[in-house]
Amino acid sequence: MTTRVGTSEYAAADGRRQRTRTFLMCPPDYFSVEYAINPWMHPDVPTDLQLAKQQWEQLRSVYLGLGHTVHTIEPVPGLPDMVFAANGATVIGGKVLGARFRFPQRAAEATAYLTWFRRNGYSSIIEPADVNEGEGDILFAYRAIVAGHGFRSEPAIQRQLAELFGLPVIGLRLVDPKFYHLDTALLVLDADTAAYYPAAFDEASRAALRAHFSTLIEAADEDAEALGLNGTSDGRNVVLPGQATGLAERLTAAGFHVVPVDMSEFMKAGGGPKCCTLELR
Repeated sequence: MTTRVGTSEYAAADGRRQRTRTFLMCPPDYFSVEYAINPWMHPDVPTDLQLAKQQWEQLRSVYLGLGHTVHTIEPVPGLPDMVFAANGATVIGGKVLGARFRFPQRAAEATAYLTWFRRNGYSSIIEPADVNEGEGDILFAYRAIVAGHGFRSEPAIQRQLAELFGLPVIGLRLVDPKFYHLDTALLVLDADTAAYYPAAFDEASRAALRAHFSTLIEAADEDAEALGLNGTSDGRNVVLPGQATGLAERLTAAGFHVVPVDMSEFMKAGGGPKCCTLELR
């Protein structure tokens, strides 16, 4: 299923340029916390499926309201984390690198997502050589790819990324298990700007980020703890968890338009807006 509401590319009065995006999302029909594979997950804490569906629909509506295109993939019974579409693949220049999950509970998601790409006309689909959890740990940074490792994805995937997509790859080591995926600790805002949580990285990785981005906006502890960096940016509009109020203020001061959303049910599994969103470039 695909929904599209207009297309546009423009520079706002604040100088920030919005570019419409194409996203893949998976409805949370089977979402629940049934196992614990990161520090956020507690199977004994109940999830509210109806609320999760409402929050997911709100996120989808926000994207459509901003002029983006949203495709949806059919959820598969028995895969409660399939809603986190960001982990399903990495797509740059129409090329698709499939995912290979660290934990067996999520392994079948990789096949489900690659099947969707094959059925939807993608011809350059590559099986991964090493463990990688898609855009959870692989972020497009315009002139380069930033690739996280330390808890889920293997650093060895960086070679395949460089060969497949033809971009330099910046490896970043995550050191805090609560920030188990790169997209929980780093939000690429545009070609020159990113927001990040310094404590999630080792010093070499912090230096690499300073070298690549001319502007880095630090997230405070409370915003990182609210998964405030698990957001999406179209170059001007930044969709963030509504609880990250301090980060929202910093981004607004930097000229971005912040759109808050409530993703509290997904936070129980360690996810937010970005986790639910795979960009199709």
